[in-house]
Amino acid sequence: MWSELKKAIAQINVPADWIGIRVVKETAANTFVRDGLPQANGKSSTVGAMLEVLVNGCLGYAATNSLELQALQNAAEIAYKQALVASEWWIYPFRVSERPKVVGEYNSPFLEPLDALSPGEINDLLVRICKTLKVDDRIVQTIASVSSTDKETWFVSSNGSEVYQKILSLGTHYGATAQDGAIVQQRSNNGWQANCYQGGLELLKQENLWHRVQQIGEQAVELLTSDECPTTRTNLVLAPDQMMLQIHESVGHPLEIDRILGDERNYAGGSFVNKSDFGKLAYGSPLMSITFDPTVPGEYASYGFDDTGAIATREYLIKEGVLQRGLGSLESQARAGVPGVACARASSWNRPPIDRMANLNLEPGNATFTEIISGIEHGVYMEANRSWSIDDRRYKFQFGCEYAKLIENGKLTKTLRNPNYRATTPEFWHSLIQVGDTSNWQMYGTPYCGKGEPNQAIWVGHGSPVCVFANVEVFGGG
Repeated sequence: MWSELKKAIAQINVPADWIGIRVVKETAANTFVRDGLPQANGKSSTVGAMLEVLVNGCLGYAATNSLELQALQNAAEIAYKQALVASEWWIYPFRVSERPKVVGEYNSPFLEPLDALSPGEINDLLVRICKTLKVDDRIVQTIASVSSTDKETWFVSSNGSEVYQKILSLGTHYGATAQDGAIVQQRSNNGWQANCYQGGLELLKQENLWHRVQQIGEQAVELLTSDECPTTRTNLVLAPDQMMLQIHESVGHPLEIDRILGDERNYAGGSFVNKSDFGKLAYGSPLMSITFDPTVPGEYASYGFDDTGAIATREYLIKEGVLQRGLGSLESQARAGVPGVACARASSWNRPPIDRMANLNLEPGNATFTEIISGIEHGVYMEANRSWSIDDRRYKFQFGCEYAKLIENGKLTKTLRNPNYRATTPEFWHSLIQVGDTSNWQMYGTPYCGKGEPNQAIWVGHGSPVCVFANVEVFGGG
């Protein structure tokens, strides 16, 4: 591949200031079982190239599914014409410095290759999970799935960049739905598709898999006869699998610089954050420190370089409650004049990179789970996201969870169903009063973060410990 790409970048003939070629080869497999019956067992492969050119301060793009020199030349010409026409109306002139030379390699860590088990063996495992989930006749549906991706990316540029990245990932999901008359409850393993990581087939072999599967089925049934979550203001304790959604929606999206600049306003929305807020806005309490960190081994959105070649580094977005930098690529940083990160990411070879979150992690504090619960006289503990709603400025939100426990006099007592909470983003993060330590810090991921026109669904990862928020409005309801 390298010899062909180096030859192409040297021979493509367009009068551009800079040219880049990003080739992506991706193979994805998916197995899905419902009620012990196979529903899907598929595998797909795709390969193609995105040509990017810089002309008169404007960037142009064109993609091709052929890696032949003539096809790459044709795509470069289309991108050149696009950039040339658009350059008459650019809102900011880009420079070659927004595409610096970079050379390097990144490989996902893994212990077992993704094909270590046959499709039939994976299917048998999922059937067994479904059967184990059905702990009671009131379980009316069980589901289990495994998805894997083997993705290779090559990036070369006219100013000497050469980057290779190989990412292996695997995601698992299982859950049960229970029903008793008009009451329907569902319980899953940390929420929809939350167990997504980089690595190989070893990710299937969780140490406590069958205990956890049994527990999920039992909790689905348990919720049928549980009390409704009370409507009150109280201490809210969120497990890491719900903190994932909280960080994603109320920190990740509002800090995307292209949203702040207005680029996404007609589709994904804007942000309550302004350019002038960086370096001084008190986003939350002093216990709130969130990092952008694509360097975490095994986290779902780890990488060595973004899709423009920028080197990925660990950076504080929010440090001790104060907003430090945004989720903006090199060109967004230049446009906005605010610090950003290496986050120009594309979902495939036929999409240009845009500002995206990657791994966003809440840094741990110093409290064990036992210490957190024992210090609360009254509160509600919630796990696993079930529903979400947030306005287009990422300011006002309402989230629901699958499973909750009442906290009374420092102990987890009865189970609660249909737990929900609502707040505004600044109010909520300023109410953060305790952050768990490394013993309860957990990371999760999701493959379905959508943004951009045409749409790009991309992988993100989030890690967090258990957190306590004071005086939050919680409520029940089916």
